[in-house]
Amino acid sequence: MAFYCQTDSYATELLTEVVSCSPAQLKTENGGKKETLSGYNVILKDTVLFPEGGGQPDDRGSIGEVPVHRVTRQGPEAVHFVSSPLHPGSDMLVKVDWNRRFDHMQQHSGQHLITAIADSLYGFKTTSWELGRQRSTIELDTPTMTNDQAEAIELLVNQKIRQRVPVVVRVITTDDPEFNQVRSRGLPDDHAGPVRIIDIEGVDANMCCGTHVANLSDLQVIKILGTEKGKKNKTNLIFIAGERVLKYAARSYSVEKSLTGLLKLVTGDDYMDIE
Repeated sequence: MAFYCQTDSYATELLTEVVSCSPAQLKTENGGKKETLSGYNVILKDTVLFPEGGGQPDDRGSIGEVPVHRVTRQGPEAVHFVSSPLHPGSDMLVKVDWNRRFDHMQQHSGQHLITAIADSLYGFKTTSWELGRQRSTIELDTPTMTNDQAEAIELLVNQKIRQRVPVVVRVITTDDPEFNQVRSRGLPDDHAGPVRIIDIEGVDANMCCGTHVANLSDLQVIKILGTEKGKKNKTNLIFIAGERVLKYAARSYSVEKSLTGLLKLVTGDDYMDIE
């Protein structure tokens, strides 16, 4: 089943029906402190909130006025954990936290693009990836990566962004000849039905359940921050995309300005002024 959020990743709300609501608990961790929240698991007829999967965290949002604290996939269903009960059979307006969603779309599509370019340029295969809160990491199946290689990958991915390459979502069946040709790290054990293909036209085709931009221009820019040694002869490539690059630049400037002020106090010199 494809949820509405997968059919239209740019949709921010959806009027849908509550199918079921049952008491549940949610284990969370806040600042290193583990907590167990009591609430309800809600299943909707369809949802605009993406359940975690494909390396992408789940969405946040609301069902009516009730905040959604977690969305998980259980077989063909998306399960929404909320703190207040909802009545089965009632129609509810579901809204997504768009800033969080669009950030995840930028990072996830950015990962697909970097993965494709790293493979096409150097044969570096992606073995896993993590979408972090501030930066994301792609694990590549290579023991080393030079600075020149990282710079070449960054240069080409940003060229593709400027070329406004379309990103098309297609659906195929597992008996389609294309199924064995597209890139994939395997389907979940409980997967059933058609398979989604994220097709960056002329660049990459990959099986994926996540939400993505419709055009690479929506990525704005990608910055590779560096690489580090990974596990078992792997290399971790660290990157940010889109709005995260702007925030990173603002933070970096603020830190630089603060350090310059401290140096001026110590040395008494004005030549360090960066303004």
